[in-house]
Amino acid sequence: MDRLVNTVRPYAWGSTTAIPELLGVRPTGEPQAEMWMGAHPGAPSRVDRGTGPVALSEVIAADPEGELGADAVSLFGPQLPFLLKVLAAASPLSLQVHPDLEQAKEGYADEEERGVPADAPHRNYKDANHKPELICALTPFNGLCGFRDPNEAAELLAALEVDSLKPYVDILHAHPESHALREVLTAVLTADPEAMTETVRQAAAAAERLGALDGPHAPAYAAYASIAQHYPGDPGVIAAMLLNFVTLQPGEALYLGAGVPHAYLDGLGVEIMANSDNVLRCGLTPKHVDVPELLRVVRFESAAPAVLRPEADPSGEELYTTPIGEFRLSRHVLADGAAPRPLPATGPQILLCASGEVSLRGADGELPLTRGQSAFVPAGEEAVLGGDGTVFRATVTA
Repeated sequence: MDRLVNTVRPYAWGSTTAIPELLGVRPTGEPQAEMWMGAHPGAPSRVDRGTGPVALSEVIAADPEGELGADAVSLFGPQLPFLLKVLAAASPLSLQVHPDLEQAKEGYADEEERGVPADAPHRNYKDANHKPELICALTPFNGLCGFRDPNEAAELLAALEVDSLKPYVDILHAHPESHALREVLTAVLTADPEAMTETVRQAAAAAERLGALDGPHAPAYAAYASIAQHYPGDPGVIAAMLLNFVTLQPGEALYLGAGVPHAYLDGLGVEIMANSDNVLRCGLTPKHVDVPELLRVVRFESAAPAVLRPEADPSGEELYTTPIGEFRLSRHVLADGAAPRPLPATGPQILLCASGEVSLRGADGELPLTRGQSAFVPAGEEAVLGGDGTVFRATVTA
């Protein structure tokens, strides 16, 4: 088992204090948005097995079956199939959606065949993999996830009393669900930019007013007004109003499968995802928005956010159940004096201490972990977890 040295990514939307507080270090004053734990080529964690720091990706490449296990290599190839993050949002991330596996393979092959450079700003597919993800809140965490019922979305827009939104309200009331949502999202993203800027301005002012009132949608209106402050004139502000607003409490999680539009707004959480960079953006960003490809990927169906709560098994491990194999996220809430918990050695594991002080014991000795520290346990290596704290465990589905 190896202690991980991880990279913190300084994206502009990141909190300046949340990750430093987790790590127990002094803030630099710069945004610190994501701490990456894994072997993603963009920022692999580093380990030291006695010869100096080495990227975890290089360690795995040198012995894929030894580090990941034969089963994981057979299913997902010779690379760690997941990426674990601590995500600290102080302002809204882009509104986005991820392709399913078939769409990713088709899109990647098409762009490769057409010779679209890998670093081109208009490139949609960086790889041929899908990117399901799960976010688990460490603090109250706000986000947008999936389409509202069209009638509810219509009522929300109508209450803003903005004349230019009335055609969208009529469409949402008059058409079958999938056609209504597709038509309105298409209209919003292809509208005249100057006219949309004014629509967003009026809608934001109305949302700010309604967000200050005592009503069932007041938190959502307040969130939309805040989004507009960060992205004035962006059509994604109106697109966001078609989506469910959700607040996760600490310990609750949200699974985001293919085709589900979403955006994280603010809060600190642990995020796990398949090891992919494929993102189709719907707005709230200066980056490229490919409307035709986006419409191919989005699933135009309404659904309430499926908030997950961990389910404990007899060993005390609490699992966040998801329908895919590339990752499995669980947590251990340990109490001082409780019996140590053996960890299954069936696949590669990353363990993150989210609170307290814990230790991993294995054949090579003991590795202490304090808040914010993490470790990699290769497949087949037995380890026992003990101490007093909360630990998130990321692995593959057995």
